[in-house]
Amino acid sequence: MTKSFLKWVGGKSKLIEQYQPYFPQQFETYYEPFLGGGSVFFYLKQLYPTMRAALSDSNEHLVNLYCYVRDYPEILIQLLDEHQFNHHQNPADYYYKIREEFRSTPKHWEAKRAAQFLYLNKTCYNGLYRENQKGQFNVPIGRYKNPRICDTETLRLASQLLQGVRIEVARFDRVLDLANDSKDFVYFDPPYHPISPTSNFAEYSQYGFKEAEQIELRDTFAELMQRGVKLMLSNSKCDFIEQLYKDDRVFSACPKLIDISASRNVNSEASKRGKIKEYLVIAEENNKVVVRYTMECFQKKLGTYRPV
Repeated sequence: MTKSFLKWVGGKSKLIEQYQPYFPQQFETYYEPFLGGGSVFFYLKQLYPTMRAALSDSNEHLVNLYCYVRDYPEILIQLLDEHQFNHHQNPADYYYKIREEFRSTPKHWEAKRAAQFLYLNKTCYNGLYRENQKGQFNVPIGRYKNPRICDTETLRLASQLLQGVRIEVARFDRVLDLANDSKDFVYFDPPYHPISPTSNFAEYSQYGFKEAEQIELRDTFAELMQRGVKLMLSNSKCDFIEQLYKDDRVFSACPKLIDISASRNVNSEASKRGKIKEYLVIAEENNKVVVRYTMECFQKKLGTYRPV
């Protein structure tokens, strides 16, 4: 099966076998609001070739790359071939040169930005994407002897699977405008809530993904659950996440929390890398939720909220 063309921290390619029993058997449109490496999309698209899909992410560089893989794969392949040749001449010097150029490449140079992004992804430390407070990519070079920067076959196959797929820059709550009923399936794979101070990966972007965003995501999940949308969500196995999704003030019938075995390769302390447990949150069909807290969230945004 076609795999993701990206190296991505938190990518799900190695977990799909554990996810298989929980994927819905029938749905028409798939939504993935935290696109990342896209492993779940590529798996499902090959399993259900006729499914419609809408993919999104808040990372505009990532979305630009996906659009170029979909629409102009041969241009991207040509640019990546050049990066591959130049990288092998002097890896460190070339990496930091391109990292600096990437920070200042104009947005309208979509092809150049897309190739730079994928080159940096293939050669940076662990495929990590991280931004500083200025919104600049700041990951150091990885330790690779001969990284495969241009995987032509995978890019062309990915391009075929992405044909007709809607791809856009958007916050995760944009899915509330799109998914409406049991014909829709939404998979959320947000930045995980940290289980220790050294595992914090909320600096995916300059804006972070803190407890407030996790709560807003839970409320989005609850609203979609009320509509009968099929749902899955991945996150850390920790007390905070368990409390969010077992809150009977929000859910009258709480979603299931399934233990998943995973490997964690990014932590500032080497002793804390390795096998861990994480949650897969599943909304069973026909579960209903108490939406008072969710509606408060929306009313606050509209300026119409009045405390009871």
